[in-house]
Amino acid sequence: MSTVVLVGAQWGDEGKGKLTDYMAEEADVVVRYQGGNNAGHTVVTGGREFKLHLVPSGILHPEKVCVIGNGVVIDPAVLRRELEMLGESGWSLATLYISERAHLIMPYHRRLDELEEENRNGCCIGTTRRGIGPAYTDKYARDGIRMVDLLEKDAQRLKKIVARKCRFMEKLYDSRDFNPEEVVREYLGHAAHFRPYVRDTSLLVYDAVQAGRNVLFEGAQGTLLDVDHGTYPYVTSSNPTAAAAAVGSGVGPRVIDHVIGVTKAYTTRVGEGPFPTELEDGTGQCLRQAGREFGTTTGRPRRCGWLDAVVLRYAARVNGLDYLAVTKLDVLSGLPMLRICRAYNSRGREIRDFPSRVSDLAEYVPVYEELPGWSEDLTGVRSLNELPGAARGYLERLSELAGVPVGLVSVGPGREQTLALIPPFGR
Repeated sequence: MSTVVLVGAQWGDEGKGKLTDYMAEEADVVVRYQGGNNAGHTVVTGGREFKLHLVPSGILHPEKVCVIGNGVVIDPAVLRRELEMLGESGWSLATLYISERAHLIMPYHRRLDELEEENRNGCCIGTTRRGIGPAYTDKYARDGIRMVDLLEKDAQRLKKIVARKCRFMEKLYDSRDFNPEEVVREYLGHAAHFRPYVRDTSLLVYDAVQAGRNVLFEGAQGTLLDVDHGTYPYVTSSNPTAAAAAVGSGVGPRVIDHVIGVTKAYTTRVGEGPFPTELEDGTGQCLRQAGREFGTTTGRPRRCGWLDAVVLRYAARVNGLDYLAVTKLDVLSGLPMLRICRAYNSRGREIRDFPSRVSDLAEYVPVYEELPGWSEDLTGVRSLNELPGAARGYLERLSELAGVPVGLVSVGPGREQTLALIPPFGR
């Protein structure tokens, strides 16, 4: 038995969905533990592309148990559409389970997200406006609505909460967008659809661990978007870091055996905030086009830059990484020279550790190492020895600077385009 947490080691979009799908082959249970439909995982299987936002990527493997944990915030309308898409595509949903403790994203959360972003007076965070932040706010203000509340059809409590939120938006933003009665009626209408999937998933995952089954915890977003450890305030509203896998799934931290950090062979981020290695030239455009760097959820073009080893060392520390999974190595083919940021420079002083203040990060200048590139197409490579010497050298230096070994390498979107240097579940 082995339990593994798969976590983003950068600003998200590292390819966790593809690797979750790959690792699900050996997993018995796949658990999504945080975030909402602001996350998007693109998975290619059988030549078909699937874009998942809430359902764990393991759903594309028959008979794998897939869990949406209590740490996730769920937009019922979005989840229904996703389930319908999967069902129409021929995938079984018989082994999908949803935590009865998961909180719901309500229509007023989405509207509040828009209003708050529009009224930040030029200091936009760059949210997806999907209502994730306001839903987590209500969760911690003890004013949220959980899946179990929906199934109980507690109309009176729903009406009180919705009416209060409508008054709040009217007073603060002069917004009169919702009729409480209509909102309650719409949401109670989701109850019958979700009832077959809702369980005490904490008990389900615990029983799987006790039975010696392989459990994969699938994170969304990435380390630098963590609300505590990321580039605050340009972060998400949950904890994508590995420790949250226990809280967001309802199991104790001692059940986690290994943590794998996913990183691209370069760096990307979406939204606002400082990005030291960003390339705003032709090379950045080349990476964006070759890597198809456009958001799964929003379609927004991602900002692209050289690999940042300071970020990876930080991710290794706050997540307790056992090793790295490097994705999109194939995207670097054709670049004659590559760079890796090994440290930052601040007024002549070398900085090797990631700062807490984004104002510092905005002023830091990357200190680069240059490495030779390669021209070979990597998409057909199936073993480490088949990689060009320059590609192997790049991975070796990446590992040295990050301080953790490389255990998985991806050279394309397909399952077969993954090189396992270390068996994911230790076998």
